[in-house]
Amino acid sequence: MGRNRERDSYAEAGVDSSKEEEAMSWLRPIFEATFSFKKGVGSPAIPIGHFAGIVRIDAKRGIALKTDGVGTKILIAQLMDKYDTIGIDCVAMCANDIICVGAEPISFLDYIAVERIDPDLLRELARGLAKGAEMAGVSIVGGEIAQVPDMIKGKAEGRAFDLVGMCAGIVDLERVVTGGGLSEGDALIGLRSSGIHSNGLSLARRVLLERAKLSLDAQPEGLERSLGEELLEPTAIYVEPILRMLREGLGIKFMANITGEGILNLCRAEAEFGFVIEELPEPQPIFRIIQELGSLWDGEMYKVFNMGIGFCVALPKDDVDRAISIAEGSGFEAFILGKAVRDPERKVVLKPLRLMGKRGHRVLERY
Repeated sequence: MGRNRERDSYAEAGVDSSKEEEAMSWLRPIFEATFSFKKGVGSPAIPIGHFAGIVRIDAKRGIALKTDGVGTKILIAQLMDKYDTIGIDCVAMCANDIICVGAEPISFLDYIAVERIDPDLLRELARGLAKGAEMAGVSIVGGEIAQVPDMIKGKAEGRAFDLVGMCAGIVDLERVVTGGGLSEGDALIGLRSSGIHSNGLSLARRVLLERAKLSLDAQPEGLERSLGEELLEPTAIYVEPILRMLREGLGIKFMANITGEGILNLCRAEAEFGFVIEELPEPQPIFRIIQELGSLWDGEMYKVFNMGIGFCVALPKDDVDRAISIAEGSGFEAFILGKAVRDPERKVVLKPLRLMGKRGHRVLERY
């Protein structure tokens, strides 16, 4: 694998995850102080820090809430002048987090900030959002368009924009999934990603476009389409297989959307459990290309990118075969990755690569 070159790290590309952790350490208590503002309906049901927040509707039901955007994947869309898929990413980034807590996504809102009103651009964004909504099984019930030319600048004159979404879901409060019920030896399975998804694009652009000077029309060895098309491949939406698993009564203990922080998202289980990963699927060729051209080491790659694993599910070993069958029936490859282990530090250990990371550190290190 590649050597570690600091200039091609995610931090040097402008995204320092350690600073995010520091920011959250002082933001969280400010937000948690607002929990006392609401009693009964609308009161928080779980702490901040899970993949989605949950508020109570009544004694039995809750609404799961999540907001997210698509980051600098937008800049690839602008460079390609192709906007019909980026909306799928926006829905995916929210809906995939909603299902992590055991909720069923039901509705979606969007916020589009633009440099100026461009009807063709907005139509294409809307088509992507509608397609994503269909895949996630949600209704788009409203949104907002803001014209902010002094704030929004991009890679295409007049077509700069930002895209953010908010998803709501419904959940049985007695069946919320946070990792609290994990047991020693529970199996961890991974569902295949569709590619790079919507994380790490700042680093990918730095390596591929700025360092290697590749054109988005180029087709590097190993890819079956142009680089631009590969980078714009929409984020997979895992709603269908996960809801099937939940409805069929599989004993799901924990779920993780492998987005920002990569495989370290597994550190977010509520119980004092970590995961030992014994098998890793071969990542898609785009990751090998980024790693080799950027001379990036394995720890940086698995911290920043999904590396072929888009979503993880921890459940009893007896449910593994059924879970894999459901995933494959929904069109997703699924792999047995490893198992849950009791661990107060909530470490994630990647045995094939001799890498280890733990909760709150946002780094993978050799061991």
